[in-house]
Amino acid sequence: MKILLSAMAVAAAAFFCVSCGENTTAKDKDSVTVGVSIPAADHGWTGGIVWWAEQAKKEWEQKDPKVKIIISTAKDAAEQVDKIENLLVQKVDALVVLPQEPGPLTNVCANAAKQGKYLVVVDRGLTKDVQNLLVAGDNSGFGKAAADAIVRELKGKGDILIMEGIPCPVNSDRVNAFKAEMKKHPGIRILESQSAYWDTEKGLKLMENYLQKYPKIDAVWVGDDDVLVGALKAYQESKRKDIRLIVGGGGNKLVVKKILDGDPVIPLTVTYPPRMIAVGIEHAVAGAKKQPKTTEKRVIIPSEIVDKSNAKQFYFPDSAY
Repeated sequence: MKILLSAMAVAAAAFFCVSCGENTTAKDKDSVTVGVSIPAADHGWTGGIVWWAEQAKKEWEQKDPKVKIIISTAKDAAEQVDKIENLLVQKVDALVVLPQEPGPLTNVCANAAKQGKYLVVVDRGLTKDVQNLLVAGDNSGFGKAAADAIVRELKGKGDILIMEGIPCPVNSDRVNAFKAEMKKHPGIRILESQSAYWDTEKGLKLMENYLQKYPKIDAVWVGDDDVLVGALKAYQESKRKDIRLIVGGGGNKLVVKKILDGDPVIPLTVTYPPRMIAVGIEHAVAGAKKQPKTTEKRVIIPSEIVDKSNAKQFYFPDSAY
């Protein structure tokens, strides 16, 4: 009898251990890990990307303990490739990538896709469409929205200047759409278009040059809120009063605050929200769970005009951007 009871106890213990192991395995299968590879915060907009990624991580991990988000930042494309490879070693189920540069990041992203990782690319596309989903802003819509706003503010007549961004497809889409819209309004004259490289200091220097060169300026489209900060400083230091508006873009909290405060030359801006990284993470979590939110290959976040009527909705004082 003792031998029989002992054997039954051993069998029961073995069954209990197997059952526990099966439950643990099932629980592990329900858990997902999402790797997020983004540029380091080298200027305002990428600072906003980092901030929104951290907010998304905090919110997801609080509401769903089975979701883990790993955020990895890189100062250049080479470092980003290395860090993505490290994320793959950590066996992430999905990957969100905002590429420093499309070319150098394409192969490592293609490798991730071959490994079965649900791949979401944000903002800048790769040289090959290896991703499951592209989440991006509407760059053509961004340029058109800015043009429409300037035409409306100037009542269809005036001399304007353009400060472009870094020469790349994103900049080309924005500027081409802006100029195409302006062609419909012969009363608007574009005096000059030069690059400020989406940089505050370069915006300041270019604005100083424009102010010296042109005695009358009605409006400036800088196309970027970081550049706007520099351009506005140069204009204020010049003591001139002829410019009626300077239009940026992106949604920098400093610029949105100026809109809220009624700054006379900054009545509006155009969104290109860094929160798009949070949208990318949301899609990646769903994809990692084998429950993708869309069957489309692209999710485009529209550009919106921010003015005093709605600026409170776009003002995030705790954000890095």
